[in-house]
Amino acid sequence: MAEEMKQEEKEDAQEIIQEELQEELQENAANESGASGSPDGGKEPDEGDTPPGEAKKGLFKKKEKKKDKKDEQIEDLTDRLKRQMAEFENFRKRTEKEKSQMYDMGAKGIVEKILPVIDNFERGLYAASDEQKEDPFVDGMNKIYKQMMTVLEEAGVKPIEAKGQEFNPDFHNAVMHIEDESFGENIVAEELQKGYLYRDTVVRHSMVKVAN
Repeated sequence: MAEEMKQEEKEDAQEIIQEELQEELQENAANESGASGSPDGGKEPDEGDTPPGEAKKGLFKKKEKKKDKKDEQIEDLTDRLKRQMAEFENFRKRTEKEKSQMYDMGAKGIVEKILPVIDNFERGLYAASDEQKEDPFVDGMNKIYKQMMTVLEEAGVKPIEAKGQEFNPDFHNAVMHIEDESFGENIVAEELQKGYLYRDTVVRHSMVKVAN
C-alpha cells in the first residue's frame, strides 16, 4: 500500500513538472512573438505566423553567432600570410633553379675551352712511338693527361661512346660514310673527334664515320 502511494506521488509530481514546463514554454513563445511585433497571445495567429510547435522547437535550436570583426580580420590576415608564404616558396624554388642553370652554363663553357687542350694531349701521346713512350718526358705528359681526365670525370664530364655503337644524332655528328661489310648497318666505324657529356648534357658531339 505504501509503495502504491509513493508511485502515485511520483506520477503527480511528474504531471506538475510537465505542466510547469508547458506553461514556461508558452510564456517564452508569447514573449518572443510580442517582441517581433506578432499578435498577442489571446488572438488567433495569422496564416503567416509561426505555429506554436515550431516556436517551441526554435527554443532548443542554437542561435547562429555572427562573426566578430576581429575574427574576420584574423581570417583575412591568415589568408594573406598563407598566400605570401606560397609566393615566397615559389620564388625560392625558381631562384635555386636559375642559379643551378647559371652554374651549369658556366661550367659547360669552361669544359668547352678545356677540350681542345685534351685533344692536343691525345694527339701528342698517340703520335709518340713505343720507344718514345718509355721516355720520362712522355711518361710525365701521359700522367698529366690521366690526371686531367680524372678531374673532369669527378666534375661530371665523361666521353661519349662512339666506335662500334649505333649512330645516334643526339650524340654523334656523322661527317663521313663508308661501305664496309664488317660493320652492321648504321654503325659508327671510326671516331674522328671524341665527344663529351657534362651531367648528361652534350658539350660536344662526337665526330664520326658511319658504315653502311
